[in-house]
Amino acid sequence: MRSKSLELKRKIYDFVNDWKREYGRSPSLKNIADDLGVSRTTIYRYLVEMNDEGQGLVYTGDTIETRELNSENMFLSSAKIVGSIPCGEATPEEEYVEEYLNLPASLFGKGDFYILRARGDSMMDVGIDEGDMVVIRKQQSADIGDIVVALDDGGNSTLKRFGGFDKRGHSILEYMNQDVYPDKMIIVKELVVQGVAQHVIKRL
Repeated sequence: MRSKSLELKRKIYDFVNDWKREYGRSPSLKNIADDLGVSRTTIYRYLVEMNDEGQGLVYTGDTIETRELNSENMFLSSAKIVGSIPCGEATPEEEYVEEYLNLPASLFGKGDFYILRARGDSMMDVGIDEGDMVVIRKQQSADIGDIVVALDDGGNSTLKRFGGFDKRGHSILEYMNQDVYPDKMIIVKELVVQGVAQHVIKRL
């Protein structure tokens, strides 16, 4: 088979990765052909050659796998970005879905997730800064030491460390910035957990 264009191979490879990240599945020949402005036959021939070269793309006729996105790491969880969460004083927040992201299970694990943008500076000692995206696993229980999205007694959401219980049996939500908020905490009569932080996504 005559050697194919390296530029078109790169475009096909990049398109496959972009498609799989967005939709969680392989694109069809038509999807690739329509985007790159070539025929489906041309895309088929390129995929066969790229598969035979063994340079990171595997084409089975039904699926396309790449070095980055393959059967081992393509178990995806869809997570919605729902705005900000206060890391300072608890405040009421209305859920607003900005967009959806697919999170690979190989990095984030499996579960029902959503993502919040951190606001404030009360969690800096655990690596959560203003503007960070915090991946939250939806659950209603938490262990002592977990970073939780919880409600205060006024029904407002906040992101804090679950510090256990005081002498009265009330739950302790701890600030994690000793320089700015030494030993500061929120006491709630009944802990209502909306999720537990699992990962922090930062921008470089």
